[in-house]
Amino acid sequence: MASIAVCPGSFDPVTFGHMDIIKRASKVFDKVYVCVLNNTSKKPLFTVEERVALLQEVTNEFGNVEVEEFHGLLIDYARSKNASSIVRGLRAVSDFEYEMQITSMNRVLDESIETLFMMTNNQYSFLSSSIVKEVAKYSGSVSELVPPVVEEALKKKFKSN
Repeated sequence: MASIAVCPGSFDPVTFGHMDIIKRASKVFDKVYVCVLNNTSKKPLFTVEERVALLQEVTNEFGNVEVEEFHGLLIDYARSKNASSIVRGLRAVSDFEYEMQITSMNRVLDESIETLFMMTNNQYSFLSSSIVKEVAKYSGSVSELVPPVVEEALKKKFKSN
């Protein structure tokens, strides 16, 4: 039986920190679904469709990674993909409390789906999509933080705003 994982996030935009987790998950699991959350509590810079397209472009080198959007409960999405695991990245201790709450709730909803945490590479431990957007907004260089296609998309987005 193939091992299937779901790697969820808002990815607004995808960073090298996200890519680190996706790449490592693709080495551990037979199939990884990167699912883009349409989080109504956040005001995203990129539409869900734009985020999916960017992720598809930057993950196309991984033959076992598929990118989709999803709405609703993550646990329902994981079930629909027959996933046995949810992979979440942790940057710092500050991420842990929030992630523990989500994981605990997911276990209540379906205890058969495990949540696995991967510590991000130390060089990306400070990195967040919010920081990237802030730097890009003021024309700072984000070339060390995001793939080139994402850097271009950020430049276009802030030029039009």
